[in-house]
Amino acid sequence: MPLPIYSHPSLTVLIDDSDSFLKSVAFQLDPALASKCFADTSSALAWIGAHGEPQPGRLAASHDTYPDSKERCNVALDIAQIHRISFEPERFMTPSVVVVDYSMPQMDGLELCEALRHLPCKKILFTGVADEKVAVDAFNRGLIDRYIKKSDDGALDKLEAEILALQGEYFAARSDPLRDMLKLHNHSFLSDPAFSAVVRMVVEQHGIVEHYLYPNPAGMLLYDAHGHAQLMVVETEAGMNAHYEVGCDNDAPQSFLQAVRERCIVPYFREGDGMYARDFARNWHRWTAPAQRCRGAQDFYWALFPLAPGELEQPAHPFSSFLREREAAT
Repeated sequence: MPLPIYSHPSLTVLIDDSDSFLKSVAFQLDPALASKCFADTSSALAWIGAHGEPQPGRLAASHDTYPDSKERCNVALDIAQIHRISFEPERFMTPSVVVVDYSMPQMDGLELCEALRHLPCKKILFTGVADEKVAVDAFNRGLIDRYIKKSDDGALDKLEAEILALQGEYFAARSDPLRDMLKLHNHSFLSDPAFSAVVRMVVEQHGIVEHYLYPNPAGMLLYDAHGHAQLMVVETEAGMNAHYEVGCDNDAPQSFLQAVRERCIVPYFREGDGMYARDFARNWHRWTAPAQRCRGAQDFYWALFPLAPGELEQPAHPFSSFLREREAAT
């Protein structure tokens, strides 16, 4: 699966007419899989409709048509809006997956999924009543994304695994319409399977729970559950050559030029335009990190830079705080 341009913890909505069953499922799920329960389908529909992200979503490109042609138009995307999602405290309340029972008094689970068809949330039919033929038909009609029987061995483990998988698919689907456009903005690494594997490795090793495409320098903004931020700066051969040329034009120390030429470092000059300037001559090491190479469709050079509080425009509301607040409210 391609790397989503952004991903953060989101909400699983559980809908079942048995309140005791809902409480049991919510209690047994991993606490990091935040959930909201509804025993009433009308209330569930109203809440999801108010909180669900619409199509095409918050990340929309603008289209400017040429005055003399309806066929020709410029397409623009404000890439900075992507990482600014991390400044929204309510992002964790986005309902990405809906788990619904089939047999309910007000409307059955498939009728409810039909009512949610206009929203991008993924849907799991989790039931002990509907037979396989009903589930296959619903899947073929695009009403559900998964089907799990409550009576299956390890049903809750299967449910948890499918929720995690579908949350990933949710954010991948939100990214797909913009992926080709972003290739034109120094973000070709998004579509490279080799680099996607690198990001997933970093996510696992550093306990990252959310990531966002970052515009300048090109890369990924990463957060752990406590809101500690790191910037994964990504350079191509062209980008490294640009750092070298600007360094030469500004009489950079030979040690800096050699390190860039040999691809030993990735620079991240936080001041000015992000490139080397004469003011950095004495302490250029502060603004660089050892380069890691990813050999994909092209060579990518990347490094992680911890971000101190105040380096971003706004602080991010951490996922750990969100979980504590939800626990305190129950």
